[in-house]
Amino acid sequence: MKIPKAIQNVVESFERLPGIGPKTAERLTFYLLHVPQGELDRFADSVQNLKKDTVICSICFNIDEADPCSICSDPQRNQALLCVVEQPLDVIALEKNKKYPGVYHVLNGKIDPLNNIGPDEIRISELMTRIRGVGNTVTEVILATNPTMEGEATAMYIAKKIKGYNDEVTVTRIGRGLPIGADIEYADPTTLERAMEGRSEY
Repeated sequence: MKIPKAIQNVVESFERLPGIGPKTAERLTFYLLHVPQGELDRFADSVQNLKKDTVICSICFNIDEADPCSICSDPQRNQALLCVVEQPLDVIALEKNKKYPGVYHVLNGKIDPLNNIGPDEIRISELMTRIRGVGNTVTEVILATNPTMEGEATAMYIAKKIKGYNDEVTVTRIGRGLPIGADIEYADPTTLERAMEGRSEY
């Protein structure tokens, strides 16, 4: 059976998305075939306006509807506390618990030599400008990169760079260890080691 070109085009578009394989792409396409036309039009408009209705914040490089973003322009935020993350999705995750009072800096990547991504390809120079710039109020930088080899390398590089630029800024790393609800027997040795190192008084 020859698949109609219109269906094949949508399947191929879905396949280009991360985490979507051929079967899932087909299922999504055939699901869209059965939704009402009005709903399909709204979906198409949402995708079409995705880039038009969003901007990258010129201060922290997060994605928002305005520049500066709602976090950077919030007077209630502690501008002295700066959390460095890899991606805008990390900001969303950290904001969910509504406990962090500071601001962010989004690197939009991580140092990854195997994929030819060095410090100049991500927003490290902009971070340094924020820390040593005129009127700088940052007193603590929290490194919240992912606990992967690349994330650790990125955090180490940034920590070394900050200490070379401004030794008055405290550099900290987010705590790492066992997640709530996890079994110790299934944890890897590195996670257990970090959990022990990060223990606190009960």
